[in-house]
Amino acid sequence: MRILVIGGTRFIGPAVVGRLSALGHQVTVLHRGQTETELPPNVHHLHTDRSLLAHLAGEFQRLLPEVVIDMAAYTEQEALATVHAFRGVARRLVVLSSQDVYRAYGRFHRKETGPLEPVPAGEDAPLREQLYPYRGSGRGLDDYEKILVERAAASSPVLPATVLRLPMVFGERDGQHRLLLELTRMDDRRPAILLEYTFALWRWTRGYVDNVAAAIGLAATDDRAAGRVYNLGEPLALTYADWVRAIGRAAGWPGEVIVLPDGRLPASLHPPAGDYEQHLVADTSRIRRELGFIEPVPLDEALRRTIAWERANRRDGRPRFDYAAEDAALAALGRVPTP
Repeated sequence: MRILVIGGTRFIGPAVVGRLSALGHQVTVLHRGQTETELPPNVHHLHTDRSLLAHLAGEFQRLLPEVVIDMAAYTEQEALATVHAFRGVARRLVVLSSQDVYRAYGRFHRKETGPLEPVPAGEDAPLREQLYPYRGSGRGLDDYEKILVERAAASSPVLPATVLRLPMVFGERDGQHRLLLELTRMDDRRPAILLEYTFALWRWTRGYVDNVAAAIGLAATDDRAAGRVYNLGEPLALTYADWVRAIGRAAGWPGEVIVLPDGRLPASLHPPAGDYEQHLVADTSRIRRELGFIEPVPLDEALRRTIAWERANRRDGRPRFDYAAEDAALAALGRVPTP
């Protein structure tokens, strides 16, 4: 199958491209050429900015991709440009979205009022009522909105779209280093990691990068996915306490996770702002039921691989922890902090 991937050179993309190439598909990656990651030698590269898609009609007619996977449509305009460029050229479009489209995310970030949203959220669960969730955050995401991306992707009757809503993704090449805070404490041989009760019980759907890539590859190559929306991610969303314990087992950490009543931890140990009574759990059974998806990598192996990569790719600088405050909190529990 001829597959064109827009983006695909940073975090999730190389895993998707590598998997599709290994399965024998003819893969072309359209990217700016600013991030030349290692991809299989039989993968073709098309260097251009996605803003120039409208000027590449001749090139796309030459390539004639059967499926286009847009890894990096963050705005309505970007998604519409993809649709306009490939309708009448490709048979199908696959667009990566996010589970931040659900109303539960608005409740969690306190951007929307109302009762807690029930979880797990299936693909038909209510979406956020307030658009542009990160506008004004200073993160350069003022125009980011996956709800509008999804609507734009599904706007053409001649280019059926598959929408894949991604969870929190971890794994090799993760530029956000999502295991860094826990792993740094563990590698510093801290005797315990302290969590407040509500945060310790909070659940969030996660997915290992190679498993997410496998799901993307399956949805791109199975025509039953045309016109469908799928949540991706692990079938079981661990509590944060159990997530830390799983990391600890994979890292060979002999310490323990200690859960304290809310309000008993020093400020330096408070989690980021959010309503942790609102879980962010997605129901990921549809892609398993309809397409037969099964994660190829179990969680313990996924964590071992991720930890090995994190340890080999320490980013500049390291998190700053108030270990004195942590030791004082342990001492208040009658524990003697020992390395």
